[in-house]
Amino acid sequence: MDWVLLHLWVILEVVTRRKGAAGFEVEPHRWIVERTLGWLSRYRRLSKDYEQLPDTGESLISAAMTHLMVRRIARQGQPHRWKRKAA
Repeated sequence: MDWVLLHLWVILEVVTRRKGAAGFEVEPHRWIVERTLGWLSRYRRLSKDYEQLPDTGESLISAAMTHLMVRRIARQGQPHRWKRKAA
């Protein structure tokens, strides 16, 4: 973990299962990562490892996340689709 801090300037936190845990249990922050990877896998170029250069893949991830953020910003102020409109 010191290597990660020294070379990548990131604090790495290893999350382990709780002692005595039986069966499936949601681990802290894991669902956030899995949800984000699910969003990214909707984009065709990111669904498989087509790219030869890591920089290309990184650029596509940035473009996909920018697209998601712009869509959310554009939706702000609009009524939610699932709410009923007052008659």
